[in-house]
Amino acid sequence: MSAGSIASSFRTFLFQGTSAALLALALASCSTTGKDKMTTGSIPTASKSLDTMNGSDLAQATLTFGKAYDANPKDRDAGVNYANALRMSGRNDQALAVMQQVAINNPSDRGVLAAYGKAQAAAGQLDEALATIDRAQTPDRPDWRLVSAQGAILDQLGRSTDARGKYRDALVLAPNEPTILSNLGMSYVLTGDLKNAETYLRSAVGQPGADSRVRQNLALVVGLQGRFAEAEQIARQELTPQQANANVAYLRSMLAQQNSWQKLAASGDAKKTVQ
Repeated sequence: MSAGSIASSFRTFLFQGTSAALLALALASCSTTGKDKMTTGSIPTASKSLDTMNGSDLAQATLTFGKAYDANPKDRDAGVNYANALRMSGRNDQALAVMQQVAINNPSDRGVLAAYGKAQAAAGQLDEALATIDRAQTPDRPDWRLVSAQGAILDQLGRSTDARGKYRDALVLAPNEPTILSNLGMSYVLTGDLKNAETYLRSAVGQPGADSRVRQNLALVVGLQGRFAEAEQIARQELTPQQANANVAYLRSMLAQQNSWQKLAASGDAKKTVQ
């Protein structure tokens, strides 16, 4: 596997935490209880977070949110929900197109701007994404999610020092927040510093509110250091058997390329190709 292919696969782990944070902000006005449903005059909601859905559930959510968006393309929540589902499905260009329309209709909405910036980053428009996130932030009441999102984008640009500064700024606003600690740890992975990465990820896992995505990041870092049995044990925690098997399979596929990854990290190319 080429260095570029390894880094491309590695993206999934790096931005899980920040993705969840931005989704939480963008969907703050939407309920997340109950089953997906369509009723006259209402916006459908998901029964669980999009980033925890399997492929079938995500496809159904995307279809449901798409119908709501088609019925009222100017509705803020319908557009954000649909764009997030598209992005989670890997349909980044379409998600960006939807968010462009939502942003036109809601130019000063912080949640919309945050989701728009995430869509821009996913579509590779990194500098534009930074500018959009800056617009969403307010200096008098800064949002740690947006600061952490800036760090994630800077990591994609290969500006790891600047990225870590943003993560530390975010930790001032939200001390010990596990998603920030996780992204900070994964930033160190991109520059080949696995020991520092593990330190931050173990701290993240130990915080209240840490979820399975943070543990998967820790599992990857432990595995990259050659402790495969421990990595698989971490990867299987608090998941359904189906989810655990899928995560372990992905973990094994990554660790099978460990020698190539180590060469990639040592060369310094990792931080340049991840996005």
